[in-house]
Amino acid sequence: MKNHEESNKWAASNGRFLIERHIADTMTTAHWHDHIEINLLLSGQMTYLFNGKQEKVASGRLVLFWAAIPHQTIAVSADAPLVCIYIPLADFLAMTTDKDERQAILQGRFITQHTEEPTDAILMSRWEQEWRSGTPARRILVEDETKLRVRRLILDSAEMTNPAIDTSPTPFAAPSVRHVELLTDLINRHYADAVSVPELARLAGMHASTANKAFRDVLGISVNEYVLRYRLARAMQRLTDTNDSVLQIAFDCGFGSSSRFYDIFRERTGVTPRRFRESIKG
Repeated sequence: MKNHEESNKWAASNGRFLIERHIADTMTTAHWHDHIEINLLLSGQMTYLFNGKQEKVASGRLVLFWAAIPHQTIAVSADAPLVCIYIPLADFLAMTTDKDERQAILQGRFITQHTEEPTDAILMSRWEQEWRSGTPARRILVEDETKLRVRRLILDSAEMTNPAIDTSPTPFAAPSVRHVELLTDLINRHYADAVSVPELARLAGMHASTANKAFRDVLGISVNEYVLRYRLARAMQRLTDTNDSVLQIAFDCGFGSSSRFYDIFRERTGVTPRRFRESIKG
């Protein structure tokens, strides 16, 4: 059985659907992989550092996030069994979901189920067992059922107007975490501009070396790498949800030219932007 960190390493190098169960543990560094990740903590509690912010996970409540955004478990209670589902991004984009909700997820929204559904623990435990030991036909059924549950989770989240989520920082929040929270908010607002690390640091009221050190300490990547990943995330969203030209998307997402956009997109995804769009839209 994989631990949480090993599961993320698997997901980072494997683009297929997976559902598995392990005992949650803290991660030594932040991870990212191109899946939509769904977690159900069967007991205990844990805290993610996700997109530069702390997200608390309570037992019995599903959470969903785009795992291409750096994430790391930074606090876990003892003996906390966790069921994880990894849905490839292409499969998620092909699902029938609310456009605004889908965009919000790809822009870094961390969805937390607002009320506990007792049947989720039963369903996800059964899915994990059938995925691990079932026939190919049974595995297809598990994929279909999990995707329906994801659609319901997203719909419930969209209809909830007064979410009761505790977003207060945990006592162990370090200055570097607060630096990252401020910087990621600036990047999310200025990713389309030709911003540099010194300029972002200036807007955040800190030195560029402080900004990069905070990112490397907290997320394990540089500020520039985060900016690139965020721009790619927004570009993939636009390619999926609009008919805008590749050139327009390249400029709107801060790449400066279509040729640079093509080169980076192919290097990071293995396909061109046009091929990616064609594969999603059929």
